[in-house]
Amino acid sequence: MENATSLGTSPYALTWAELDPARHPFVWDDDEETRVSALIKERVPPVRSGHEGWWAGGRWCVDQVTALFAERYGLWAQYWNWSPGEGDRDGGVVGVWCCGAHSVTTPDETTARVVAALLEWREWLEELAECFAELAPPPGSTPEQRSWHLERAAVRLVTRVLDRTGAESGWYGMCILVLEWFLTSTGMGRAEARATVDDALGGRFASWVTPRPAVVDSVGEDLAVRLTGRLPYRDHREHDDLEERFDGGPRGRR
Repeated sequence: MENATSLGTSPYALTWAELDPARHPFVWDDDEETRVSALIKERVPPVRSGHEGWWAGGRWCVDQVTALFAERYGLWAQYWNWSPGEGDRDGGVVGVWCCGAHSVTTPDETTARVVAALLEWREWLEELAECFAELAPPPGSTPEQRSWHLERAAVRLVTRVLDRTGAESGWYGMCILVLEWFLTSTGMGRAEARATVDDALGGRFASWVTPRPAVVDSVGEDLAVRLTGRLPYRDHREHDDLEERFDGGPRGRR
């Protein structure tokens, strides 16, 4: 069993096993929202923007909330505020949160923002879990079929990351993680998955640059070939059912 990630560890050290919603149930209802909102509000300092101690108060609030979520829900929840372009932890997907200095305001506003951020992070993980299950090569696939599924999975997942991050600073870090998490969800070892993804990307993604569709396609093809030794199918007429499922038809977006 892999070691659990400790509080405050870089999100890039996270494994899918530590995040997978199927392994970490999360019940959110009106009662839970009321209880947790009260706990969050207790951790919001009465410091307003522009006053001395604002930055320290914001950081303290974030640290307190992070500890609360990690204890209450598990390690997956400590990245509730992982937003795009967040300094040394950029590449996140939580859009309702900026950083402690700007997002910690009044107790009521901050509590609502924290709750929304937690739910947005959880929604992202559940979305990924659903995608992983749908995009994984079916058992018994031939190498050619497996190559097709892997290429499509890579293209679809990269596109989803782009849609969520807007290609901001370090967006490709989340892309690397999502592809790695996908491969480990299919049973691949973490070290092999990371090496495969690094080789497939080959430095072709960069901050503030949205890659052209042809570049994303080439990453998907390279990943599939590295894992199967076979090129993905090119005669999509043989796979109209899969095209319809993932792309809206044979002429849909790659």
